[in-house]
Amino acid sequence: MKLSLIVTACAISLLSGCIYRMPIQQGNFLEDKDLNQVQVGMSRTQVRYLLGTPMVADPFENTRWDYVYTFKQGAVSRANRRHFIVYFADDKVVRLERPAG
Repeated sequence: MKLSLIVTACAISLLSGCIYRMPIQQGNFLEDKDLNQVQVGMSRTQVRYLLGTPMVADPFENTRWDYVYTFKQGAVSRANRRHFIVYFADDKVVRLERPAG
């Protein structure tokens, strides 16, 4: 009786490491080919067409759009993260930024 409990407990503990963890994607999927097409002088409409609606757009300060994408695959401890910032003046792109990280 005790041996069967020990074997069952060992089997459960070994199988618990085999749990499927679904990949998690959040934000705008940012590909280099799309990011490289964004140029100074483009309109907001053109940027939205290329990259989609920004993940973060402050309603009180509309001179900056933040595009953020995170991807976590299974039990990986650290998520892959990309961040792209577009700055506007008079509804035209004036500066682009790719923070490290």
